[in-house]
Amino acid sequence: MPMATDDTPGRDGTPPEPGGEPRREPPGGTGGADRGPGGAGRPADRRPMPPESRSQDRQDGAGSAADEAPTAGTDQAAGPGGAEPQVTGRQRLVAGLWPPRLTRAQLIVALLLFILGLGLAIQVRSTSDNSALRGARQEDLVRILDELDNRSQRLTDEQRRLEGQKTELENSSDQAEEARKQTVEKEQQLGVLAGTVAAQGPGINLTINDPTHSVEADKLLDTVQELRAAGAEAIQINDVRIVADSYLSDVRGGVEVDGKRVTQPYRFKVIGKPEDLEPALNIPGGVVQTLEKEQATVSVSRDEKIIVDALREAKRPDYARSSSR
Repeated sequence: MPMATDDTPGRDGTPPEPGGEPRREPPGGTGGADRGPGGAGRPADRRPMPPESRSQDRQDGAGSAADEAPTAGTDQAAGPGGAEPQVTGRQRLVAGLWPPRLTRAQLIVALLLFILGLGLAIQVRSTSDNSALRGARQEDLVRILDELDNRSQRLTDEQRRLEGQKTELENSSDQAEEARKQTVEKEQQLGVLAGTVAAQGPGINLTINDPTHSVEADKLLDTVQELRAAGAEAIQINDVRIVADSYLSDVRGGVEVDGKRVTQPYRFKVIGKPEDLEPALNIPGGVVQTLEKEQATVSVSRDEKIIVDALREAKRPDYARSSSR
């Protein structure tokens, strides 16, 4: 009996597979057949699909799945029964910084930084107070330093003089006579300071011309104070003696000194050390520069003999009495 070869058609009349085995129907007969309108089935087309078509089908299937995935995930997140929304990095950062969680160590560090900043601010402010001297020229700084040295020297000389008087009183054989001499000398010194006696000695002449009448009483008072600080022992403005209780006030067309009217030009006679008085008036930002800003003309000259002859009446105090015995 002849053997069936690989080219023998199957039972349904279809040619065999290329692999050599005949095609077999699955159980059930017509499970893979298409049914026509009359219910009769016909064999399904089981021919192999070309590789190009299979690849195209896979790509189309993957693209459809990828298009549907975000929609499903979005619907699930947006739905009331879905999963919680994902927290972003900014939200996590805000949640970590607020509300702040301060510890005891952080509070101590903040307090120390505040104290350090306050100390630096105070130091900067105290340093900036000397800004006027920083902008001065070298010649001006030397002049100011010389003035300070001269003041220190005057105080040292006064101390030595007082110590010498004390030694003379202690060592004098006739202490009563020595005390009388010192009392007379002291009376003359106090008379010069009180303006009850005339005085003469080296000093300066200061003249202030004020054609615009812009120099007021406060500017003249600043001049008197600067001269006293420089060591002036007797001061006279025009024909008025300046003493400890002198006052200056503005009036129409001039200035009053102790109730007496003085007009420009204002002439100052000052007894003291000329080497101290003149530089004190010419320091940067001092009296001369201030008066020149007021459109006034200032002239200063040294003289070996200045006579201060304006006198003040000595008034006996009503209530004050000497406490020395």
